[in-house]
Amino acid sequence: MASTPTAATWATLVHVSDESLHIDERALVARAAADFDAFAELYRLYLPRVHDFAYRRTGSTEAAEDICSATFEAALSTIGRFHWRSGGFAPWLFRIASRQTIAYYRREARPRSERGQLAMAQLAPSTAPGADNSLGDDDALRRALNELNDRYQQAIALRYLAHLDTAEAARAMGLTKSAFSVVLTRATKALRRQLDNSEEGETR
Repeated sequence: MASTPTAATWATLVHVSDESLHIDERALVARAAADFDAFAELYRLYLPRVHDFAYRRTGSTEAAEDICSATFEAALSTIGRFHWRSGGFAPWLFRIASRQTIAYYRREARPRSERGQLAMAQLAPSTAPGADNSLGDDDALRRALNELNDRYQQAIALRYLAHLDTAEAARAMGLTKSAFSVVLTRATKALRRQLDNSEEGETR
């Protein structure tokens, strides 16, 4: 395994080559554990999706960049333990991204911290399949999502922000589809309850 790349090295990888659009992803993942160039191709392919996920989850470009960096560094250090399953590389990578997002808030989102406020979680239900706009305004939604336990945050983020389908999101969390559906339903209900409680508190 090559040594961990510097920030400058990561920055050079954002240019997607024409070849990367026509790769055998499974073969690339198999090579990536020992070949940094192969991992770099995966980085090029997935950086836009991971950045979009992180930005929608945080609403902050700075936070999204931090989460992307942490996600790919963690992926690079652990890809040797990755085992290909149906659904491929994406569920594994977005599980890392989701965990890094939670870790980011634990480090950075402190009470009355200006930076923490800028990095508040963001859920955009209007872009989620089957979602509606009845959950409340963006600020309330951000606060409510951050009040959920890690498992519920992860389920909502993987399904609605990472654009994983139910089967992919379930694999990312190590669950069956039926078990994931139960978790997601409970997470959505918990989010609605949190929003309702917040609204009641504001009207008192």
